[in-house]
Amino acid sequence: MHKQRLILHIPEQNELWFVEQIQQDPFTMAYNANLDLQYPGYHKETGCIDFPKDKWADFIEHWIGHEPERFFAYVERIADSQWIGTVNFHQSAQGNWWDMGIVIYSPYRQMGYGTEALNLLLKHAFIHCGISEIRNEFEINRNDGSALQMHLAAGFKSMSQTVGLVEVRITREDYLLGLATTKS
Repeated sequence: MHKQRLILHIPEQNELWFVEQIQQDPFTMAYNANLDLQYPGYHKETGCIDFPKDKWADFIEHWIGHEPERFFAYVERIADSQWIGTVNFHQSAQGNWWDMGIVIYSPYRQMGYGTEALNLLLKHAFIHCGISEIRNEFEINRNDGSALQMHLAAGFKSMSQTVGLVEVRITREDYLLGLATTKS
């Protein structure tokens, strides 16, 4: 068993400069580039999204303190309290599941943090919030396929693949069964 390197940190409004930093970094946001998003402040050529200070209070109001409906946290490295990414989930308007997101800031990619951050998100969602199912959708070849492999290793199952996208899901029961299996 490896030593835990990360924890989740609920940001305060004055700490949202990190979200702004992530969303203004073309390397981090490259996954978002060239999509047809109708989002204010979205820059199609880079995938970056404007996040000015006058939007920070609304962000906190929307995301913080509304569990289990929605959750947002920074991923913090324990050794030096450095924030390395973000995780979130929110209840889907389309059914009884929660959609999720995970973004690791580009300087910290390819270090195994994504897997640990995903596991922290799942633990929070299923153990602390008791939600029933989490889904994610992303490009099949994101990060040369490592995003899909990371999700499958965490216990997600592939639901569908269409036009370069994959949708994956994990239920609370599957997550708990996976925990029981790894402890035995």
